[in-house]
Amino acid sequence: MTLRAASAWFVLLAGIASAQSTLTPDRTVPAVDSTKPMLTIPAGTRVPLSLKQAISTKTAKDGDPVYAETAFPFVVNERIVIPTGTYIQGRIERAQRAGHGKGRAEVLVHFTSMIYPNGYTVMLGGSVENTPGAAHTSMKDSEGTIREDSDGGKTARDTVGGATTGAVIGAITSGAKGAGIGAGIGGVAGFAVGKLTRGSDIRLEPGASIEMEIQREVQVDASRISARREAAVRN
Repeated sequence: MTLRAASAWFVLLAGIASAQSTLTPDRTVPAVDSTKPMLTIPAGTRVPLSLKQAISTKTAKDGDPVYAETAFPFVVNERIVIPTGTYIQGRIERAQRAGHGKGRAEVLVHFTSMIYPNGYTVMLGGSVENTPGAAHTSMKDSEGTIREDSDGGKTARDTVGGATTGAVIGAITSGAKGAGIGAGIGGVAGFAVGKLTRGSDIRLEPGASIEMEIQREVQVDASRISARREAAVRN
């Protein structure tokens, strides 16, 4: 075989190999199953939850896990997409105790995953929209920060009470002039106590009602939840 003929065979074989590699599918990349029945939970959906463990700003730390459970089924197109008893897992993003004299207790919780009763797990982004099961708390912002209601009224009452008590004691011991001095001393003492006293902590008890808002749409495989849904309907 001449050198020219050998070169021609080499080029031909190389072309065949290249064509085969182009036509052969890459088996390391899984094919997308477009027939999989998917359901969409739209962004903005609100889901009532029941807290599974206590949360307190007195002991909570950033990164602590949070566990809750759905308290009512969520339905899309007459199908239960989130059944009652689905576990919701999250974490504490920020926990802050109340300050001395000023600054309220705050806690920020984000929900990260949803675990169905059969073990099927879906990632999600959720925040606290409301805390109807927690007394003396309110929502601070759209991010989902829970804030303890202000103790300003209590501090003011303590200060006034101290001034009144001081005035009574001063009047008894030194007359009208003593009343004025006693009121001043009592007011200063009450103000000092208010400054030294830490504000109330936030505490959410187990079973407390929390409303979660899903921040972005979530895709769920209908075939992974249908069996559980049908069993629930039969029962």
